[in-house]
This record gives sequence, C-alpha cells and structure tokens, in this order.
Amino acid sequence: MRIMISADMEGATGVTWPDDVEPGTAAWERMRRFLTGDVNACVSGLFAGGATEVLVNEAHCTQRNVLIEELDDRATLLTGRHKPLGMMHGVQDADGVVMLGYHTGAGEEGVLAHTYLGMGLVGFRIDGEDADEGRMNALVAAEHGVPVLLVTGDDLTCAAAARWAPGARTAAVKQAVSRYAAVCLPPARSAALIEAEARAAAAAAGAAGRPAAAPAEHHYEVTFHATHQAAAVEAVPTVERTGPRTIAYTAPTATDGARTFKVCTTVAASSAEEHYG
Repeated sequence: MRIMISADMEGATGVTWPDDVEPGTAAWERMRRFLTGDVNACVSGLFAGGATEVLVNEAHCTQRNVLIEELDDRATLLTGRHKPLGMMHGVQDADGVVMLGYHTGAGEEGVLAHTYLGMGLVGFRIDGEDADEGRMNALVAAEHGVPVLLVTGDDLTCAAAARWAPGARTAAVKQAVSRYAAVCLPPARSAALIEAEARAAAAAAGAAGRPAAAPAEHHYEVTFHATHQAAAVEAVPTVERTGPRTIAYTAPTATDGARTFKVCTTVAASSAEEHYG
C-alpha cells in the first residue's frame, strides 16, 4: 500500500506566526524540525498500519522545508518546486493521501488562515461552496481514485476537513485562538497523536480498498482584495471577470481546475505592489 503525504507547514506543531513559515528566518529554521517531527510521526504510524511505501511531497512555499537528514529512512522525499500536480504530485501513484500541516482558507478563522496567497486572496468557492486548499486538493485526489486518509492541523482545519473529506481521520495539534495564536501540544504529544491516527487510518485504508475515480467538471470563483488583481488575472485563458474583484472559470477536471487556480494566484501575486497590495 503506497501512501503520499502532502506536507504543508502552517498547520504543523508549534507554528503560529508568519516568521515560523517564512524561509530564511530564524523561526522557520526552528520550526522545520517540528514539521519534520510531525512527518516522521505520520510515517511511523502509516508503516505500523500496513503501508509499504510512503512518499512525502513538500507542499509549503519553496517546498524545501523538511530536514531530509532527520527524515525516517523508510520514506522518500519529493522536494523542490514546479511539480506537475503541485501539492498533490505523487497522488497519481498512491493508494491513499495524508494532508499534514494543513490550514483553513482565506477569510476564515484559524492559525495562519489563507489560500495560496498569504494576503490578497479573500474568497474562494468551488461549485458554489466556500473552499480552501484542502477541498481543492481532495477533489484532485478523488479524481485519481485516492481517498484522503488523515488531515492534521489546528482544530478548525480538522473540523473543516469533515466537510470535504468526511471519511478521513484527523489530528489537531493545536487549538486556534486567533490567526496568530494557538494553544499548542508539545512535540512529543503531537507526535503520539499523529502516529496513532496515521496507524488507524492506514489500517482502515488497507481494509477498505481503493474507490473508483470520478473526474468531473467544476466551477471556481476567486475574490481578491483589490480590483487590479482581478484585472490582471482576467488575461488568463478561460477566466472571466465577474465582479470588480472577482474572477471565475469552469474546468473540465479537478486537476485542470487546480492548475488554473495556481496560474491565477501566480499572476495575482505578480500584480501586487509592496505597500498598496
């Protein structure tokens, strides 16, 4: 049984502040070890539950955050940017996926809540429902016939996962107090929690088998904080501007939808000015 871990960072143990996840800062260097600890706890649990292969796909920012020298040597690491399926690359060959260190979406309560852009994107909907990175990635996984087995992050992320991955287990490593504050479990306790949930998730996945793939058309709407971002993104093929700050597009598959979303957010980010956004 092959499992892919999509490892983000905002939802990792101890992380509460932008510097904690900003590459190059002293806080990020420290939090890399906590992220790696969460990953190792998950890897250990997955193998104990019956996994035979585990691929860790780095999914945060520059996608070079996990300390490979401290990684459980039974796993392999997909590190670095520009992967065809981005945060979900590897799911096409997996029997199950773990979304580790995930967070809530833009405009929502939760530690470091955002969707792709740290700021600038204020609303995101898929098929008329409020969405975040987890929902978008879960649709990609479903399209490849791969179940979401486990979601880790703060308590609000775990609650949100019940809506877009109702069959997944969850591990809340912290309770959100605000966007920049949380009541956090110490690393040893969060590791024990993640390992236990990963073991149970893998064992259940082995018994349940793999669901059928379900590709389908999806409609995406993105609202930015300023009009010039929507104007810039309107140049992306298939995208139309539906309001002063909102764009929309329809994609034939969830994979195409996620790829177009990445293009839109990249263009929006490049149009932003340092002080005025």
